[in-house]
This record gives sequence, structure tokens and C-alpha cells, in this order.
Amino acid sequence: MAKVRSVPGGGRAVELQPERLQGWFERFGERHGGIHDTEIRERDVVVTAKDGARAELVGEFEPGAWPGLEIGQVLEELMRPKRIGLLLVRLGGHSIGIAVGGRVEVSTTDSHLVHGRNKAGGWSQQRFARRREGQARVALQAAADDAVRVLAPRIGELDAVVLGGDRQALDVLREDRRLADVFAKAADRVLDVAEPRRAVLDDAAVRARAVEVVVRD
Repeated sequence: MAKVRSVPGGGRAVELQPERLQGWFERFGERHGGIHDTEIRERDVVVTAKDGARAELVGEFEPGAWPGLEIGQVLEELMRPKRIGLLLVRLGGHSIGIAVGGRVEVSTTDSHLVHGRNKAGGWSQQRFARRREGQARVALQAAADDAVRVLAPRIGELDAVVLGGDRQALDVLREDRRLADVFAKAADRVLDVAEPRRAVLDDAAVRARAVEVVVRD
């Protein structure tokens, strides 16, 4: 089952593996009276149906425009095995690795205790909040250190970096100057993942190959 999410401005984003794209676009055309044209621009691909519906995906491909459905070069590029860095972070843990063709080759995973929020009030709440902040700081520092160790030395070998987890936690790591090159290579998409574990990293390695097609009917 493809993962689907709503997108700002209306429409939905469908997460698809490259092997499924051709068939998906063909079915998209069938639902909308056929494909009118395909336009490949510098950073995205737009397939427009005859009834005006549009399906778009982000990527860097050779620009061009054709009548009907023409995504051969897009599929060729997406099917090419890529070396991808994975950085999954939540307050309670992180999992970091490098995957090729959807398989993890190098990884590290760690977890840290970070208490939930205390709704009690008064002095005990303030003390609890300070303790929680300290735990979160230790957890995120450990995540940053592991990212520096695993990803930073290999950044020149990576085709891309895929992020996952909690955006606020990732933003804290983004401020670490040691990881500037890592985040410079990161895609805009942030995978919604469970508490990072090795099994979650394996799933993210497969999802990292996928593309999101944004459909606007």
C-alpha cells in the first residue's frame, strides 16, 4: 500500500518506489481521460492529464517536453543505484546509516532516556523541565556526534541524504557546524518514522529510494 499524505494548497502526495511509477502514471492517465503532455523542467517533472489534473515529482533530469506520457529518462535515473545517507532522529534516540539500493551497509543506533512533559505545576514542574532539557541535550549531542562520525567523512561519496523523525530535533542538529555539509545534501522531505531503531532504519533505506508524486485534481 502506497503512503499518501495531504499537501498544503490542496492535493495529495503519494510515495512510490521507482518500479511502480510507470504503471502508476498509466493508471493516472486512465482515470483522467488520458495524458496530455509531459514536461521535464530543471528540478521537477509535470505530467498533465487531458482533464487538467496534474501529477508532479521533484528531481533533476534533462529538460524537455513531449505529448503524452514520456518518463523513460526519469525512470532510468531513479532506478540507478544510489548511495544515500540516512539520518533519523527523535528525542529518545537516533539511527544513522548509509544505504545502497535500499540496503543498509553502515549504521549506528542509540537510545537515550528523555522524560515526557510534566503537567504538575510549581517548583517540581520547573525542576522536571530542567531535567528533561538536560536529557534532551545529551540525546541530541549523541546524535550529532554519531552523524559526524558516520556521515560527515563520507559525504563526498553520497548522492543524497534523507532525513527522518522529529523536525525540531533535526533543526537542533542542523545548527551544528560540523554537519553543514550533511544538511546541505539533504532532501527537503522528512520521513515520518517511529522511534529510530535498526529495523526502522532498514525501512527508511527502502523508502529513501521512493519518490513523492504530488497529485492535484
